[in-house]
Amino acid sequence: MATVIQPFNATRKVDYGYLLYFGLHFAGFLATTLLMTWGVFVLFFLALGSFSLDGMMNHLQNLTSRYLAADIGRLDQFKMIVGIVHMVISGAIMFFRRHAILPRGAAHLEHGA
Repeated sequence: MATVIQPFNATRKVDYGYLLYFGLHFAGFLATTLLMTWGVFVLFFLALGSFSLDGMMNHLQNLTSRYLAADIGRLDQFKMIVGIVHMVISGAIMFFRRHAILPRGAAHLEHGA
């Protein structure tokens, strides 16, 4: 039984169209994840305000007045906390949406069918 040895420098064609398609799909995935994360923040402030617009605005006004009156050290702490919470919420949303990272036909194209 003879084996066919492929040359080491065999070139594979890159499908640039699929790479662009995947890039657009992944950008859409990231954009929707970002919008969902901001929605979680809005839902949090709505919950603080007893699910009323007036209550939410009162809490946001209180947060704004305290933010503007804070010194540099407290502002940095607040920004760090908001950044970490944003990353955790984004990571959780990405975990639960991990099936949507690849386009629908990716597994079909991967197996050469």
